[in-house]
Amino acid sequence: MMRRLRGMLDYFRQVVPFQIKPAIITTVVLVVLLLLPVPAGLTPKSWALVAIFLTTIVAIILKVMPIGVMAMMAMTIVALSQVTATSSKAAMADALASLSNPLIWLIVVAILISRGLKKTGLGNRIGLIFISLLGRNTIGIGYGLAVCELVLAPFTPSNTARGGGIVHPIMKSIASAFASEPAKGTEKKMGTYLALVNMHANPITSGMFITATAPNPLVVDYVARATNQTFHLTWTNWALYMLLPGLACLLLMPLAIAILSPPQVTSTPGAVDYARAELKRMGPLAGGEKVMIGTFALLLILWANVPAMIFGRAFELDPTAVAFLGLFILIITGTINWDDVLSEKSAWDTLIWFGALVMMAEQLNKTGVIAWFSNLLKTGILASGMGWEPAAALLVLCFVFSHYFFASTTAHISAMMLAFLTVGLQLVPPDYHVPFLLMMTAGSSIMMTLTHYATGTSPIIFGSGYVTLSEWWRVGFVMCVGELLVYAVLGNLWWKVLGLW
Repeated sequence: MMRRLRGMLDYFRQVVPFQIKPAIITTVVLVVLLLLPVPAGLTPKSWALVAIFLTTIVAIILKVMPIGVMAMMAMTIVALSQVTATSSKAAMADALASLSNPLIWLIVVAILISRGLKKTGLGNRIGLIFISLLGRNTIGIGYGLAVCELVLAPFTPSNTARGGGIVHPIMKSIASAFASEPAKGTEKKMGTYLALVNMHANPITSGMFITATAPNPLVVDYVARATNQTFHLTWTNWALYMLLPGLACLLLMPLAIAILSPPQVTSTPGAVDYARAELKRMGPLAGGEKVMIGTFALLLILWANVPAMIFGRAFELDPTAVAFLGLFILIITGTINWDDVLSEKSAWDTLIWFGALVMMAEQLNKTGVIAWFSNLLKTGILASGMGWEPAAALLVLCFVFSHYFFASTTAHISAMMLAFLTVGLQLVPPDYHVPFLLMMTAGSSIMMTLTHYATGTSPIIFGSGYVTLSEWWRVGFVMCVGELLVYAVLGNLWWKVLGLW
């Protein structure tokens, strides 16, 4: 009997696509939450929705299964438990409602468009061009990597694909060309420095454009909801508001890391030769690369609403419609094909998990859970007797540094941001609402600097072995604090100049 039971368990471990211990922990969390008394101010159904939402976040953090599977599980439970409606049909409609959200499709289509960067080789070419221009010393190479990130950011909503899939291989190739490799114990020559620049450029650029990382549209949605749709971040004004503080962070970051983790090799004339040799090997711009450049130029012009500025608001186009136009151009020109679209797993994965998280956030808001939690938070802050300035600072800092407990930026934003925004807007005077909202928006990307599991880019770069764990956390903390200060000082001055407060 025991042998048969052991055999069943072994089979179970081999074929079931999830981690058993995390799955048990997640199940216990769900059961315990459902057995707890319903808090005053909530209905049994709204508390059950809270339990499902928190359990989903725990499952994502513990990596029970891929995030898309966990999202589908959440949709299924919402539909079957009918916590959002009085019938299974209506609950199923609620569960699937967010899949039609234009912001989600903007990210999905942008991921599909970014596939052309890899397929045509344009992403590598851009990186090598900047290295050939700036690579005469190690810090110059760092700036080359940072500028490469900045150029690619508007078109690559997967910050993991950008920092880990495009920039990181370039960084490793350069470090290897100078015999700076972890396997040889020579990573400190320049590899450690370049890996840290590679990492820290990623969150900075992720915060500069809506389309630079997948959770940004979720931030847009939460800001709009918290303000009852009175303040909406478009692609254009997001880029404008984050322009100056973002560029300042990008300018200071390679210098700051040179102080925090100085490279042993500072002069690198060979890097320019290496980049030029690689560019020569690639040859002149191919047809596909030219189409990509033209498409990117068109997307930028339309996302920036240039036709509307010239010809009037009748020519203003929805950003998602513009993204679909760009994708269509790439397909009909053969730059990417339909098989590329179908095989881009990250895009369709994003559609599912992003849709599920947005759906649950919407339902939590509709059922009054966000208002209930916000009131608890507000009551606690008011009871402390602190003024609105330290209260606003505390909310931003608590939101950012709680990311130590999250392995997913999206999960963190989904779990906490709307409540924090709601409380902040109740405590902060109306004249200062926008600076608070923009500080929270900036913090949602800055927090990705903190740990080696903070975002998808982190484990890729950390896993290459160039940076020790202690150094990663030390530099990450300092950079996070520094970037928050840049946005708090320079950012607020910039927003003042723009007339936002």
